[in-house]
Amino acid sequence: MTELHITTPDGLRLWSESRGDPADPPVLLIMGANTSALGWPDEFVDALVAHHLHVVRYDHRDTGRSTHLDITDYALTDLARDAVAVLDGHGIATAHVVGLSMGGTLGQLLALDHRDRLRTLTLMLTAALDVDFADSMRRAVEGEPTDLPTPTPRIVTAMAHRADPAPDRATALHRRIDEWRLLAGEEIPFDAEEFRRWENAVIDHAGSYRQPSAHAFATPVPTERGAELRHVTTPTLVIQGPQDPINPPPHGRHLADLIPGARCATIPGLGHALPGALHRQITTTITDHIGHFERTTA
Repeated sequence: MTELHITTPDGLRLWSESRGDPADPPVLLIMGANTSALGWPDEFVDALVAHHLHVVRYDHRDTGRSTHLDITDYALTDLARDAVAVLDGHGIATAHVVGLSMGGTLGQLLALDHRDRLRTLTLMLTAALDVDFADSMRRAVEGEPTDLPTPTPRIVTAMAHRADPAPDRATALHRRIDEWRLLAGEEIPFDAEEFRRWENAVIDHAGSYRQPSAHAFATPVPTERGAELRHVTTPTLVIQGPQDPINPPPHGRHLADLIPGARCATIPGLGHALPGALHRQITTTITDHIGHFERTTA
């Protein structure tokens, strides 16, 4: 395991970590909004490494041990460029990119603006660039109809209170576990102790129990860019969670339909979280996608 602090072209420092043999195919994991690298649990990362992959995860700006800014004056396109800076910092020319939630948004931007850096793309629990997420949140609260399902009102309410300061670590942990309970869905039994262990690690890593929230204020991607997905050439896998309360089905199918040749895989019981009970199925689905590319291009 190697830790590396990377300086971006605009002077920010990003904490990153690599695991596995650098001679193995590289995988870049991109987490969702306001979530550090440890949003990818150690067990999940190690399962990918066990498939003979060299895995890199990193803290977005304003999360974990990366630079925290006083003002959110950046765009999601800047966060996508951060991902490229991580690849550069690790000396990786091309990588298999796996993005979850907002990380899936960044993955789409990489496929459009930095396609020469991608071997394959896996988009998990995310929405297509032609979906106005902020408007979907508003419509969820107001009950307005949409072409694609909106997030559940309970999730919108929970996310709206994410930035409320907690008086102590125990309260912060309790709030985080309650949020994960909503995100994980109701089909798979929720293991509160598992998520408590992971969130304790997240807090220790950051050195703070304050919940990050800056990414909610980043400038979004114009929905018009969704039309560009029809020109993506990167082999793409979309993973849909049938229990996902943020991007419910058929968001995954819609995204896959926009990208030529993309495949949509549904993981039964999957919500908007990475419970240990589903790690094997998720990582096998991802590594099958990566392995097909590596075999056909060898």
